[in-house]
Amino acid sequence: MLLNCQIVSAKVTQAKEKLDSILDSESNDRDAQSLSIHLSFPEDIENIQYRTFEYFWLGSHPVSGLARDRLSSDGKPINEIASVSGTGFSFLAIIVGAERHWITRDQALDRVTTMVGALHKAKRFHGAFAHFLHGDTSEVIPFGPKDDGGDLVETAFLLQGLICARQYFSRQTLAETRFRALAQDLITGVEWDWYTKGEDGPLWWHWSPKHRWCFDIAISGWNEALVCYVLATGAQHHSIDPVHYHQGWGRSGAMVNGNTYLGTVLPLGEPFGGPLFLSQYSFCGLDPRRLSDRYGDYWQQVKAHTRINYDYCRSRYPETDLWGMTASDGPKGYSVHSPTQDNDVISPTAALSSFPVCPQEATDAARAFLRYGDGKLIGRYGFVDAFSPGTGWTAKTHLAIDQGPIVAMMENYRSGLLWSLFMGAPEVQRGLDRLGFETTSIQDRV
Repeated sequence: MLLNCQIVSAKVTQAKEKLDSILDSESNDRDAQSLSIHLSFPEDIENIQYRTFEYFWLGSHPVSGLARDRLSSDGKPINEIASVSGTGFSFLAIIVGAERHWITRDQALDRVTTMVGALHKAKRFHGAFAHFLHGDTSEVIPFGPKDDGGDLVETAFLLQGLICARQYFSRQTLAETRFRALAQDLITGVEWDWYTKGEDGPLWWHWSPKHRWCFDIAISGWNEALVCYVLATGAQHHSIDPVHYHQGWGRSGAMVNGNTYLGTVLPLGEPFGGPLFLSQYSFCGLDPRRLSDRYGDYWQQVKAHTRINYDYCRSRYPETDLWGMTASDGPKGYSVHSPTQDNDVISPTAALSSFPVCPQEATDAARAFLRYGDGKLIGRYGFVDAFSPGTGWTAKTHLAIDQGPIVAMMENYRSGLLWSLFMGAPEVQRGLDRLGFETTSIQDRV
């Protein structure tokens, strides 16, 4: 069983007291030392990051430490499903918790070691993990009737977090050395080249021993999976040739957009940019401020995508600071929300994960979410997953894949910690170099 966390008590701010009264006054307060690191957030905003971090610390599975796919908004488990990509975000959140002294480094190391041990028990499919695992046994839980094998994109998000953890726990102690060895075995074990089907063209999303390539879904840009190609090309073993990136991700140039939406030129992708997670998941580790290639400038892409989403929401909900459309829970279940798929659903993760791009707009949204319905959006682990301003519907859930980018991107705005760790990893540097990325841009970085 995992050791219970006892977060060092410290002074409780007025903003935190207000939230704690809504959340039944939990006793796990923050270490005051955390406030000395990059003091860039007002305390009400920092508390959002802290509460969301707790999803991964207090809300994880008690046996494996893996991130639960979802929890009810009161913090209670819904099932035993652990999310592989959510666990990748959990590694990132635990690093942030240790760096901000919300937990000790030893507590963080103990947890990530437990997690990596559970991952070693899981069945892998040419090195790739399934979408879902059982939180107690690490057995595969099929995502769908035929989705019972490797999911390469979920695996890439897991490795994004695992690589950051390997980089962070870099001390030459027995415990940290052991963790790095366990992590490295998983990182180098992915057979990226298998997922090309032995052909030119893209990487393929799924493979199952029983159903083979039945989904036939190519990993093609523009979408959330840039990190998949970077890791596949930079891998120590079973790497892919850059031709797969250009034919698969870049689609030989077909992912370039260049049209104007709501007054903003969108470099890449679908009209209006699609849901915002496309510009967030891979950039929890990859630093978009430093990335450009033959297809475009990724910092400009992320900024443009976010601006279009923001401007659309402001026109949709005038005289409010409510904005952010992405994939999340909705009145009819989990679905995509975007300017072209407008279901009258706002997802707090979309705005809060945009802090590096538009900190003032993200701050305004955070405070609007706090005020909304006299605290109606506040759950045990930060904000509930989504809500509908038009109908008054509010989700009763927290989702790992929506909670994780909040913690990570708020931290990247504050300190650049995760960007620094991931961009410094040898396989990431090798992948970017082989793909011909420029690490500086001729365009304004601001």
